[in-house]
Amino acid sequence: MSKSNTTNTTPPKPTWVLPYVTENLREVYTLGRKLGQGQFGITYHCIHNSTGRTYACKSISKKKLLCKEDYDDVWREIQIMHHLSENPNVVRIHGTYEDSFSVHLVMELCEGGELFDRIVQKGHYSERQAAKLIRTIVEVVEACHSLGVMHRDLKPENFLFDSVDEDALLKTIDFGLSVFYKPGEIFSDVVGSPYYVAPEVLHKHYGPEADVWSAGVILYILLSGVPPFWAETDQGIFRQIFQGKLDFRSEPWPGISDSAKDLIRKMLDRNPKTRFTAHQVLCHPWIVDDNIAPDKPLDSAVLSRLKQFSAMNKLKKMALRVSLLHTFFIRLNEIRLSKRTILYRSNT
Repeated sequence: MSKSNTTNTTPPKPTWVLPYVTENLREVYTLGRKLGQGQFGITYHCIHNSTGRTYACKSISKKKLLCKEDYDDVWREIQIMHHLSENPNVVRIHGTYEDSFSVHLVMELCEGGELFDRIVQKGHYSERQAAKLIRTIVEVVEACHSLGVMHRDLKPENFLFDSVDEDALLKTIDFGLSVFYKPGEIFSDVVGSPYYVAPEVLHKHYGPEADVWSAGVILYILLSGVPPFWAETDQGIFRQIFQGKLDFRSEPWPGISDSAKDLIRKMLDRNPKTRFTAHQVLCHPWIVDDNIAPDKPLDSAVLSRLKQFSAMNKLKKMALRVSLLHTFFIRLNEIRLSKRTILYRSNT
């Protein structure tokens, strides 16, 4: 068969994410220091050249987008952020830009720090404050679900305070794994973070109920400083998620209200059909009635554990980056060696 008659079954990788042409980002904004780094993008502090206002700019390198699905994922993230833009507890997107090398999402700047870091920094921390925090988180989940969006990666690192002020708003910042869904639709791709992933996600048969499980894990950590299902390896964590029992006997649980423990049990129900919905969580007495959750300070060990858990997650992120970089250079050397072998054989 001649070469011209063969058909390429692999669809070509697209060149652009956005379906419209944009201005050059650097003509509108000046990029500053790096604020953070994820698997696909780096977030920078940036200043609007005309107004002097400060924002965060998430720049996603197209080198990391390996196929059409990756391009679609970025476009979906942008659509979802616009879809949720009226929610006060969702980081607001201010603009999108694209060039030959990157896609840039300009968002409001959250300068108040991560959820756990802020709790540790403030020092005084009680059940009542934990109830207020989880109420905000589950309100975001309910808003997402009411608009047909499943977050799929709820974890403390994805919640930042918008300022250092006492009355700062808690904001959800990352919708990179979020998807639109229809009632009854079932998903099978395994996404999320090990500590927070629901059992049905690991079974590759899940819906929006998985977000409530993740919020339940966050609540357990907010009250104890440690995750409910823990092990040294990811596989060990997954085994615990399937089989492990909730520990309400160790400290500080004997001093935590029965109402809080009741809510956690209903959020961490392994059966997604009987698990509380986001709306049911928000109607639970521990959330609704300020007098049920005590305002007395939690054991100082909780703050200490929160600090350690947050630090451990940051170290894991750094280790993952080093590991990915190491893998990249190994693969690069393999490609170079392969090319040299091909060149050698063609010359002999």
